Amino acid sequence: MAEFAYKARAAGGAVTEGVFDAPDQRTAIEKLRGQKLVVLEINEKAPGLLEALKPYNPFKPRVNSKDIVLFSRQLATLVSAGVALVSGLNILQEQIESPPFRIVVNKVKEDIEAGLSIADAMKKHPQAFSDLYVAMIRAGEVGGILDSILERLSAYLESTEELKHKVKGAMMYPLVVCTIAGGVTVFLLVGVIPTFKEIFAGFGAELPLPTRIVIGISEALQTYWYAFLGGPVGLLFGLKKWIKTENGGRIFDTNVLKLPLFGPLLRKVAVAKFTRTLGTLVRSGVPILQAMETVAQTSGNKVIEMAIMDARESIREGERISEPLKKSGVFPPMVVQMIAVGEETGNLDVMLTKIADFYDQEVDVSVKSLTSMIEPIVIVIMGVVIGGIVIAMFIPMFELGQLAGKDA
Repeated sequence: MAEFAYKARAAGGAVTEGVFDAPDQRTAIEKLRGQKLVVLEINEKAPGLLEALKPYNPFKPRVNSKDIVLFSRQLATLVSAGVALVSGLNILQEQIESPPFRIVVNKVKEDIEAGLSIADAMKKHPQAFSDLYVAMIRAGEVGGILDSILERLSAYLESTEELKHKVKGAMMYPLVVCTIAGGVTVFLLVGVIPTFKEIFAGFGAELPLPTRIVIGISEALQTYWYAFLGGPVGLLFGLKKWIKTENGGRIFDTNVLKLPLFGPLLRKVAVAKFTRTLGTLVRSGVPILQAMETVAQTSGNKVIEMAIMDARESIREGERISEPLKKSGVFPPMVVQMIAVGEETGNLDVMLTKIADFYDQEVDVSVKSLTSMIEPIVIVIMGVVIGGIVIAMFIPMFELGQLAGKDA
């Protein structure tokens, strides 16, 4: 959304000025004309420094995916009960607790009242309604089955949210343990090791190599703490920038799918998401070419996106979906075979849903297996790092004790 400053003349001849938001200048002019104003001058305002930095604000209020799921389910219930769409949105707007999402729903309602279609009104708010969401709503409008589409959309969003929670659950435990281990390690290096260094300074003998290494790391961490703190942040920022490039995203996503522990899980998640999304769109009446494009854009992985777009081109040329998916090497043979059967029998949406259900169960099993495998690995790493530091500090003590025993 852009901000436009305008000067216009009302029907009575009075000149008015103001500022308002619109997606583009043409829409802004049409909105003013709809208010029976003659546009004299209109210009897009250049964003100030604060406005330009807003997209990068980590504390910016965002629309939660849970809010979208709840909103879709409630709207589906209201529309199925025969409640008019604008009235339904008005009811839901009063019940929404999230301020950013309440504003979005209010703007959608105003745009619908101004004559826009539901899909076009929602399309103006990509931070809340994805391309997939808009495509399904548009199909529901065109087919006159908006209530059925909203029910399917709600079920799809709930399944997607459940899948996301499973993956997050698998990552949470090792992340918490690694964070605690990192904190303990930093505490030992910064708070404990300097004390031992002062004690060792009075020995008058050369310290063992492990002890010198640990003391060196401790001194470097205290002297160049800003590099240790800012280095990972800069590296992460640079990695994100690189991933956003075409070549960088392809290389990163290719290697992510090859990771020893997480690669198979991420591949199963991608297959489950692809099949459920495509199955939902096809069942909702979205044209197959548009459905494939939407699925590719929401895949979240460049390798899978390229495979889906290749399949889309094959469909455009009159071929089947299964062949290019097989050639990509991304999708398991069972998935390709079931999609081929679905094409043959004309039940592609049903087959895709069955594949998605199967892979949801596979993801659940993989998450449990991964959690049970990661737990001992993380504990071993913690023991090696923290135990190594402790042993390195006590080696000189042992040597000092042995020397004292010989002198006696």
